[in-house]
Amino acid sequence: MPLPSSARRRLTLSLLSVPFWCHAAPDGRHLSVLDTGAVADGATVNTRAIQSAIDRLAGQGGGTVVVPAGVFVSGALFLKPRVHLRLDKGAVLRCSTDMRHFPVQRTRIEGHVEERFNPGLVNASGCDGLTMTGEGTLDGAGRPIWDQFWKLRNASKEKGNFRNLDVPRARLAVIEGSRGVTIAGITFKDSQFWNLHLYRCRDVVVKHASFEVPDDYKQAPSTDGIDIDSCQDVLVDGCRFSVTDDCIAAKGTKGPHALADKDSPPTERIRVRNCTFRRGHALFTCGSEATVVRDVVVERCRVQNVGAIAHLKLRPDTPQRYEDIAFRDLVLDSGKGEIVAIRPWSQYFDLQGEAPPHSYVRGLVLDGLRGRFGAFGIVAPNPGQTDIDGIVLRNIDVQLTDERLQVKDAGKPVVENVVVNGKPYIV
Repeated sequence: MPLPSSARRRLTLSLLSVPFWCHAAPDGRHLSVLDTGAVADGATVNTRAIQSAIDRLAGQGGGTVVVPAGVFVSGALFLKPRVHLRLDKGAVLRCSTDMRHFPVQRTRIEGHVEERFNPGLVNASGCDGLTMTGEGTLDGAGRPIWDQFWKLRNASKEKGNFRNLDVPRARLAVIEGSRGVTIAGITFKDSQFWNLHLYRCRDVVVKHASFEVPDDYKQAPSTDGIDIDSCQDVLVDGCRFSVTDDCIAAKGTKGPHALADKDSPPTERIRVRNCTFRRGHALFTCGSEATVVRDVVVERCRVQNVGAIAHLKLRPDTPQRYEDIAFRDLVLDSGKGEIVAIRPWSQYFDLQGEAPPHSYVRGLVLDGLRGRFGAFGIVAPNPGQTDIDGIVLRNIDVQLTDERLQVKDAGKPVVENVVVNGKPYIV
């Protein structure tokens, strides 16, 4: 007999609270990449040697590939079931910037399957129980790739035909179709594209990881921290984000027929807690490609220089369902940025000759925010397309440079015990 919905919810939340070391039990066999010929000189491309370690362990029934201290350059690597990855303290697994080492393949990216695009540095498909752990670093060596991106984009600006995927780039880690995944302790830095892309995964823990872009680079393109794409039951705990795109983005698919896309199930039951958001476009975004996103809780986090805390993008070409998204017990410490940004997003869209679809936002709760920030923000639909209701502002005490919450063509928020700039707040 199936469990009642309330029981399923309790079970899910209990699983999300399990410590990361209990999520998976790696096999006891370990193999250093040095033993298969890898060279830690920061120049030699070690793809073949590291892949050999993965393949050897897979042939022996599983184990853990160990990257010791040193700088190991590599192209695309493909983990296999029961093979795990550990980056020791001082270990750097660095992307080659020669994209010939990332040969194009069929891959999920930006809400659809692209027939020819670059894989990630670390790729895993169907790897249930996968662990990627350690105090080492995945390094995208992104700076020359970012420079090339802006050069090509600026050159194409007048033509207006530039696509985000027109520049070959590698994500740092792409994990798909896997259950019971643990990622702990690793630093993701200078990614050429998204840092950690999770697609169609379930029961994932990302714990004590860092996602970084250098402070001296104003806008490293597409350096999302974590992209949660069509996944369920994901916990992000104790992580640090300092990037120049979205820190965490919930993704799905796009277009007028998005709800019929069986390759893009809902992104749901997401928990984010005890994290620091130092820099980024937004803390949490219902992303550029997002269809159904529901049951999200962001709590007990510190928020600094992000463009928005809750950014819900409303595509005019996609029927979107955003519901039951809560932000609670957040400490804010910035003089800029918006708390809420629910607005149309039309950077790229295509109605494919169809009528504009209907979308809704229901149950956005902001509870227990305190500190200082920029603006309260805006709530606005795609005119005639989006119903917005069920916004709750509760137990908030903040200092803002712009205290107005602009609400246009949406249900009036419920306001309970909200103080802005020392005064009781009325929307």
